[in-house]
Amino acid sequence: MPDNVWEKFVRDSERDIRASSAPKEPSARARLVTERLRQRDEEAARQDSKKRRWSRSGDKAAADQSWQPEGWRTGPAWQEMEGRAARRRRWWGIVGVPVAVALAVVAIKPSLIPGDPFGTGEAAADTAPQLPRETAAPTAPPSPVASDTPTPERPFAGSPAQRWADGAAGIVLPKATPSGVFSASQVERALQQSKTLLIDANISPGTLRGQRPEAALGVLDPRQPDLLDHLDASLRAPDKKHDPLALFSRFDPAEVRLVGDVVKTRGRMTFGTANRGSLVVHADYTFVYPLVRPGTDEVTRTIVRRVVDLELPNPAHFQITPGKLSLLRYDEDAGNSACQIYDGYLHPQFDSQQPTGAPPTGPTTDPYDRSKDLDQDRSKACGTVSRT
Repeated sequence: MPDNVWEKFVRDSERDIRASSAPKEPSARARLVTERLRQRDEEAARQDSKKRRWSRSGDKAAADQSWQPEGWRTGPAWQEMEGRAARRRRWWGIVGVPVAVALAVVAIKPSLIPGDPFGTGEAAADTAPQLPRETAAPTAPPSPVASDTPTPERPFAGSPAQRWADGAAGIVLPKATPSGVFSASQVERALQQSKTLLIDANISPGTLRGQRPEAALGVLDPRQPDLLDHLDASLRAPDKKHDPLALFSRFDPAEVRLVGDVVKTRGRMTFGTANRGSLVVHADYTFVYPLVRPGTDEVTRTIVRRVVDLELPNPAHFQITPGKLSLLRYDEDAGNSACQIYDGYLHPQFDSQQPTGAPPTGPTTDPYDRSKDLDQDRSKACGTVSRT
């Protein structure tokens, strides 16, 4: 290797060694910081030594740990921030618990907020639990309910009937047992026939539109003197003496129509033994009809209460048609229908419409009151209703 190349190699190597690994003299500031750290470590060690002497169980890890400079998560600024956060957590702990309780109560019962801001009051009313079946005469009329205006979407709003059963579901038969000369199966058949009559006379869409109630007429004994002839005349040519409304609910389809397909029903059916071993079925039911006039959205309701007594006579003492019932009593009371119109239809009255028919002369009654029997000797004067 030539001398000049070797000399250049030696110079470059020495320069690289000095630049990379050769020790350097620390600056004055570095020496000052190192001395302060050493002094603080010594002071911390002395303090830990004193604590170990006066404590029964010292923390060895903490005692052996030398003092270190404050980090970015442990310095005074961070400790101040942690303090503020702790105060905020204590504040929310005091205020948050009552707020959480209030929110929970409102979630369970939103109607507690005035004005129903969430729009849940109506839904809650619509989903109120259905009343249990009626097994005996109530002791008082139904309690007042919120005076909501009925609509096509909520036709029973503001009515006690909102919690009643729908249609035929409200006609619950009692358990059939032997009665008089009749077996349990014969009693069951008579109860089913009574239910058929009530449904076809008061709930069937065809009957409500004025059609002939064939199923209801079909359970009646044709041997019962003059009964079927009278009912036929009432349906064919209604007048004051032949009024089909005494047994059937009918509306003029040119005047009103039923809202939806639900008729609310509430009542009870019982049976017992009459003279000479005959079976008598007693039915007492109220039906509520929501109605509108064609082309309008205004909803009104007509309430009809019916009391019907049907008999299965003892064939040993009476001439009967097997499998048919005799009609002993049929009585009715209609609420919210025009007075003294005998065309065979109920005529509901609307708030936006001038009253039709004769002015009412009877007392004001509650059509939902089922606590009193429909007395056959009561005043026949047409009155008004306190609510619909």
